[in-house]
Amino acid sequence: MSVLIELDDDRGAPPDDRPPPPEVSRRWRVALLLMVCGLLLGGAAEPAHLTPRVGPALPAGATVLGSGPLLLVVDPGTNPPTLSAYDAAAPHRPARWQVTMPPASGWSAEAAGDLLLVAERDQVRGARVTTARSMRTGQPLWQRPERVYAAGDAAVAVSEVRSASDPGRRVEGTVHGVEPATGATRWSVPLPSTAVLRVLPGTPGRVLLVQDDGLARLLDARDGTDRGRGWLPPADYGPDNPQVVGGNLVLRHPSGSGAALTGYDLPGLAPRWQTPVEPGELTLRPCQGLICGHDERGRWAIDVGTGTRAWTWPAGARWHTVAGARVATEPLLLLGMASDGKRTLVATVGRDGPRVTAVLPAGLTDCRRVAAGLICRDGTARVTVWPLDAS
Repeated sequence: MSVLIELDDDRGAPPDDRPPPPEVSRRWRVALLLMVCGLLLGGAAEPAHLTPRVGPALPAGATVLGSGPLLLVVDPGTNPPTLSAYDAAAPHRPARWQVTMPPASGWSAEAAGDLLLVAERDQVRGARVTTARSMRTGQPLWQRPERVYAAGDAAVAVSEVRSASDPGRRVEGTVHGVEPATGATRWSVPLPSTAVLRVLPGTPGRVLLVQDDGLARLLDARDGTDRGRGWLPPADYGPDNPQVVGGNLVLRHPSGSGAALTGYDLPGLAPRWQTPVEPGELTLRPCQGLICGHDERGRWAIDVGTGTRAWTWPAGARWHTVAGARVATEPLLLLGMASDGKRTLVATVGRDGPRVTAVLPAGLTDCRRVAAGLICRDGTARVTVWPLDAS
């Protein structure tokens, strides 16, 4: 059942035959839309109209990033480029700090405790170098010629396989354990070919390494020791396949003439269940202890321990997942279009299925999740931050 409700503008005239003022009519239509959305999604509370916090002015061609509590703005138009950090909870305030950056074709950033790991990318979007900066001042502390990921209280450095179409999907060469305080190498594991590496959030520094031959290894990011290993069937391994939730790994792979999901336990990687899935595009993501799937028919979730369906949402095919850092214990955040084709509906998806929580005004683009809010461009030279904790 869809939540994209089409409301007729011709609802009948008031008793005195005079049309209501435009603002009254608009508020009535919005209220009705929100009421119907709540009914369709299980009687959830009425979605909130969030109040934005106006962020900084954006230079032309600026890159906006969210990392931990910071809203980061990279201005490539200056020589050299500058990186400015704002408080994501109060973006209207002056920048906490501003530093210069080496020229690059793109940037990404990740919070790692008191560090900000800023990766510079080249024209094929490969990470050529990572600089660890102070979260407090932005000053560089150390640098490595690889992509560095936070892993619990440690970090790992990898060389990405260079690809213009699928950057960062695979790694090659050697995986290095990194001392966060200094950037020094703690340990090294050579790879016989390419592999997929996933840092497991919510663990004391665990890294899943899946080689081309199907050998899966669970490494301790602090010392590089094996915490478990096993063999997985041939599959399209990538950043979203396999997925790990708690002590379970879920892999999508070919099975007979179709495809299937198989659940394995960790760290032993013994198979526990298998369930068929529809052919075609499928995206898997953790959502509050479940695995949430998104295919052409809609959205659904399965219990990672048994493989049974927890809920199904056919209308979910029309909603888009918000980009940005997210931990497995949080619900997915989705955006959908309201019936007027202008306003944006915000929904969360977790253990209890979908729930519309907020309505955003027209004209917002390029929304990303940061801390407890959404960063969106508003059609002007500024960004707005929409606090989700108010919904």
